[in-house]
Amino acid sequence: MTETKVPSRVFARAQEDAETARAQSHTPQTEHPAYKLAFQDMDFLLREDLRPVRFQLELLKPQLLLDEANIASTLVMYGSARIPEPEKAAALLELAEDDQSRKIAERLVAKSKYYDVARELAQISSKFPVDEDGKRHFVVCSGGGPSIMEAANRGAQDVGADSIGLNIVLPHEQAPNPYVTPSLSMQFHYFALRKMHFLLHARAVAVFPGGFGTFDESFELLTLIQTGKIARIPVLFYGREFWDRVVSFEALCEEGVISPRDLDLITYCETAEEGWDAIKRFYSDEF
Repeated sequence: MTETKVPSRVFARAQEDAETARAQSHTPQTEHPAYKLAFQDMDFLLREDLRPVRFQLELLKPQLLLDEANIASTLVMYGSARIPEPEKAAALLELAEDDQSRKIAERLVAKSKYYDVARELAQISSKFPVDEDGKRHFVVCSGGGPSIMEAANRGAQDVGADSIGLNIVLPHEQAPNPYVTPSLSMQFHYFALRKMHFLLHARAVAVFPGGFGTFDESFELLTLIQTGKIARIPVLFYGREFWDRVVSFEALCEEGVISPRDLDLITYCETAEEGWDAIKRFYSDEF
């Protein structure tokens, strides 16, 4: 009896149809934009009414890449794009031209130690073993830019580990730092979807001193936990002196706009070991 084989598919793959479409004869009909396959027509994909489709694509592509890389969880690291690494901090002082710029430079230099802290924390988390299913955990994930973000990806590379960079298209040039794993370096158009991908796999978040972007990311995280939209995870705030100076969580509590228990959502840290110990305590039954 002849063996029966059922084909796995009967439709051509999209890539095959795309190649066939490109090889078609040139006529007024085939040359007109209306004849393009929808998924090959960039003008069509970029129309205003296709925004919901672009949302879906920007949500789906990073998820597929992380799944294919066997990444089950991440350690997300937020922080400023302006804090220099210690070796380059002195240059800021040399460039200061007046008292105000010198004062700002001095403050940035003082915070440059967090570059090394972020780098060390990334080194530690990147050594976390894969599980029995081959899934990777606490993979370092940053915004893919310079400074604290660079330190995070650099720390992973120091120990031969992959790391993720979620970059964003900005009016000024925003290139990925050279330490992001190329196959895990992703670019976003929508801030909202980028922030969502930061947290979809996050099982811990380290927040270093930063500006509007860091505030946006970290306050959204705190809001999601406070309101029960996501389960509680370790949230490490590095630099108690900085955070007490720029925002008073205690004052928010005293004003009655947050609850006293909301203060417990934050763990203040100064060293990489402190932060990793806090993560281990939180997941003590699983470590």
